[in-house]
Amino acid sequence: MTITIFTSNQPRHLSLIRDLSKISKKVYAIIEVSTVFPGEVKDFYNNSPIMNKYFQKVRNSEISFFGNISFLPPNVKPIIIKSGDLNKIKLNILSEGLNSDKYIVFGSSYIKGPLIDFLINKNTYNIHMGVSPYYRGSSCNFWASYNGDYNMIGSTIHMLSKGLDSGPILFHCLPNFEKNIFDFSMRSVLSAHKGIVEMIKTKRIDSFKKHPQNKSSEIFYSKKIDFNDKIVSEYLRDIKFQKLNKSKVVNRDKSIYINPFFY
Repeated sequence: MTITIFTSNQPRHLSLIRDLSKISKKVYAIIEVSTVFPGEVKDFYNNSPIMNKYFQKVRNSEISFFGNISFLPPNVKPIIIKSGDLNKIKLNILSEGLNSDKYIVFGSSYIKGPLIDFLINKNTYNIHMGVSPYYRGSSCNFWASYNGDYNMIGSTIHMLSKGLDSGPILFHCLPNFEKNIFDFSMRSVLSAHKGIVEMIKTKRIDSFKKHPQNKSSEIFYSKKIDFNDKIVSEYLRDIKFQKLNKSKVVNRDKSIYINPFFY
């Protein structure tokens, strides 16, 4: 089996590439790069003292779960591009990686044009960090945490579509309990990794019914601009966001999820 993934360059993204390499003959990885020091270096997010403080906590948790950035296994063939350049690249440049058995999108920029048409035709899976259709948009797990909706921290594995994170849902991945909210949110990424790798390896992913998303079930929609210094400062200042109430996690209403995978 060969797998092609469109992803980014943070430790969590590289970790998924490594996990996929263990179940496949070859992985073609189209990696969009941005700074690995968000909040400290201006890039996708602004650099400011408060953003630096927040993302330091995120990075510490990420490294504890996935390790730091590192070299990839020998059966991984990467192409490295700047974040935002993906839609400018001709398909023939990516041709070697466009003959795979499985295709995954995780953390790439918004895909448009001929590439999105190709990937939809190939039944590509998208990993959305957030529990769709309830939380949609940008930084969904942050906003679920901000709002105290701990049962909405997780991920959605769905079919790629032209609409942002709007394709039919295959299954949800949910994190098991962690005392620290940053670790709980990061564990949701780990559960997504474990879930999609397990479902591809066992071929269960091929048998899942595709559930169209009901937009009327949406609880919260966020834009990148909403995630700002003021909001992050409030988040860090409020002690209730620092530690989780275990009962809220353990007693989650599991009926709201589709084919839930817990890890």
